[in-house]
Amino acid sequence: MPSLKDVVAECTALQEPEVEWLHLLVADWQLIADLSFADLALWVPSTEGTWVAAAHVRPTTGVGVFTEDLVGRELDLPRDEFVQQAYDERRQIRSATTLWRSEAPVRSEAVPVVMDGRVIAVLTRYTNLAAMRTLSRLEVTYLATADALARMIADGEFPQRDSAAQGRRGAPRVGDGVLRLDAEGAVTYASPNAVSAAHRLGYAGELVGVRLASVLQQMLPERGPVDEELMLVVAGRVPWHTEIDSGDAVVSARAIPLVERGTRVGAVLLVRDISEQRRRERELLTKDATIREIHHRVKNNLQTVAAVLRLQARRLADPAARASLEDAVRRVATIADVHDTLSARLDDHVSFDEIAQRSISAAIELANRSGTRVTGSLSGSFGFLTAEDATTLAMILAELVQNAVEHGFADRGGQVQVDVRRTPASGGGERDDLVMEVRDDGSGLPPDFEVSSAGLGTQIVRSLVTDLAGSISWGHGPETGTVVRCWVRVSGG
Repeated sequence: MPSLKDVVAECTALQEPEVEWLHLLVADWQLIADLSFADLALWVPSTEGTWVAAAHVRPTTGVGVFTEDLVGRELDLPRDEFVQQAYDERRQIRSATTLWRSEAPVRSEAVPVVMDGRVIAVLTRYTNLAAMRTLSRLEVTYLATADALARMIADGEFPQRDSAAQGRRGAPRVGDGVLRLDAEGAVTYASPNAVSAAHRLGYAGELVGVRLASVLQQMLPERGPVDEELMLVVAGRVPWHTEIDSGDAVVSARAIPLVERGTRVGAVLLVRDISEQRRRERELLTKDATIREIHHRVKNNLQTVAAVLRLQARRLADPAARASLEDAVRRVATIADVHDTLSARLDDHVSFDEIAQRSISAAIELANRSGTRVTGSLSGSFGFLTAEDATTLAMILAELVQNAVEHGFADRGGQVQVDVRRTPASGGGERDDLVMEVRDDGSGLPPDFEVSSAGLGTQIVRSLVTDLAGSISWGHGPETGTVVRCWVRVSGG
């Protein structure tokens, strides 16, 4: 299905500013569809002399007309000549004939879309008359507001370029609550949902006839100076979006000033109670802060354990026992490094490339202290991993690099190269395939090397690889040294 951008690019000669104006209109026209209880279609003139539908929206407040999407279809002429007439005469036109869809009568209207004094497209409204009922005050207010916005479109006053509500998270819609204001900011109509939102803020009086800005100034004095932007919005003076926080409730408010011949004659104010949404967001922020604090404390505790083990190792006279404790210190420090990285993030995923580089550098630095000259490098990217996978993979990488340095370069210098490749799992699973190779140009594997009888580090690596549902193999390098190839499954990040 083509988009507005596709239709305009393929079928019209409209320039970039005109296309942007249409995008602004479509970004905000669900409001008009809901107030009109009608389908809206946006028709653009093609280079072939026809009219093509570039966008289509249905109302969420009533029964629509078209079950199929109109985008990409050409206008049915001459039956729909009123669209061309609205374009030529730059005025709203109602079709002289009734359109019938699925045995239901449909009223059709065309509104010229004007930008900087030029008609660039035509918007049509299709109202299902069979679904219309005896109009209540709510329906009358909605339709009158929709007609006011249609006149603004024909006068080039809508959409409003400086509106900050389009696409804004939490921005209210027609079904959430509607207030109609006069030019002075006094309420002339309040929908039931809008009245409920005002009650949740703490105002229990009658809304109709009062100036909302004055009411809020009386309700919120204890929270400090009332924001001037908020007052402008609730008075309907600027096309803006704001939030009203009474401490017990939070209401999102959006103002659309209504203009006739360049003069503001009133406004429509959309309101939505978002108290529960903001409460959940605050809970999530609290949980995120708590999780980060836990990672920070775990890191500190692990560093304390490592320090105690290091002190104990210095007191040992047995070289083998000292080496074992130093290995334990290194493993604890590796886990602490993961928690240190997680403590700085807002979620439980970590960029593993930073940890991998630090693990390689730490092992290389330890080897160089003994006088051998070893270098290390990393190619490829691990991407983002969950905390659990990151801890396991960090242990695997640290052990493999440490083994390469310790056993491959006992009396000589050389290089350790870590190559990694991550691809989506075959079959579209949720976990990715990650292949890691640790290569060195050291002395290579001993002739009698057997994985089953290898040292503690090798056994730890095999166990951790199994935890990640993977496999690992050791082999000789192409000329010299050792190649360890590890394949594991990790969660997509």
